[in-house]
Amino acid sequence: MSAAKETITFRLDRTKREALDAIAKELDRDRSYLLNEAIENYIEIYRWQIAEINLAIAEANAEDFASDEEVDMMFGRFNES
Repeated sequence: MSAAKETITFRLDRTKREALDAIAKELDRDRSYLLNEAIENYIEIYRWQIAEINLAIAEANAEDFASDEEVDMMFGRFNES
């Protein structure tokens, strides 16, 4: 069962609207479909970024850092090429 839909309004410059409409026509989809897809992708990426940031903060708070030896090994790999 899909979630209830709500109508929102926002401003978009003409160039972006024209580009959006061209893509919609090319894909045989409507503008609403593309906007929903774009927003869904944005939310997914944003949530992933926040999760990664929170993980990094937790690692830093736990003082889970690479040792000097691990850092030297990593840089050694780059210097070998």
